[in-house]
Amino acid sequence: MSTAVVTGAASGMGLATVRTLAADGWTVVGIDIAEAVEEVDNTTFLTCDITDRDSLGRVLGDYLGEPGDEQSIDLVANIAGIFPPTTIETYTSDTVRAIFDVNVLGTLNVSAESLPWMSQGSAIVNFASVDAFTVSPGQLVYGASKAAVVMVTKSLALELAHRGIRVNAIAPGWVDTPGNKATGRMEAAAVSVPLGRVAQPEEIARWVAILASADAGFMTGETVVLSGGDVIR
Repeated sequence: MSTAVVTGAASGMGLATVRTLAADGWTVVGIDIAEAVEEVDNTTFLTCDITDRDSLGRVLGDYLGEPGDEQSIDLVANIAGIFPPTTIETYTSDTVRAIFDVNVLGTLNVSAESLPWMSQGSAIVNFASVDAFTVSPGQLVYGASKAAVVMVTKSLALELAHRGIRVNAIAPGWVDTPGNKATGRMEAAAVSVPLGRVAQPEEIARWVAILASADAGFMTGETVVLSGGDVIR
């Protein structure tokens, strides 16, 4: 049975990905700084701060055992992210560090600490955002962090290609998650989407499975935009 590590697993797209992969027969290791509020078959939830690489390494090691044992990691889905609003007038040093620590450093930490258990055929799927490509008012620092994730994805794809590890990313637009609902802007945003709606978390999660599958076996270093056509206008 294949094993997937999924961050941001306690809610939103992370939880949807946990459910999707578990239903597909994966063994899932869900990681989140918050405790999981529900049980999912074939899934173990671990509480960890992905910005703390040493702690993350210990948590993975305690669960997986020593690299080279029977346990392996076949997929890493770096979904954890934060998006507090920022502008040139409102950003602070602390906010910049917090956003980049979770969205960029966290992605690097989880990928790096998972590598000892990964091998030929394994895949990493990072979560960027349409904000990496188009300007979203009030998301100055978040957009910059997600643009960094796109470049990290390309760089890691090149660096890990010789090991047979593929690295791709997903850039969602508006998705019906608790975090997006809390902005109070989701219904208005849906009107501007050419398909006339926002995405459901399960629709995004399905693409994690696709990018991890043999169907995407010749694809690496790419970012798939899932915006309902919102970024083509």
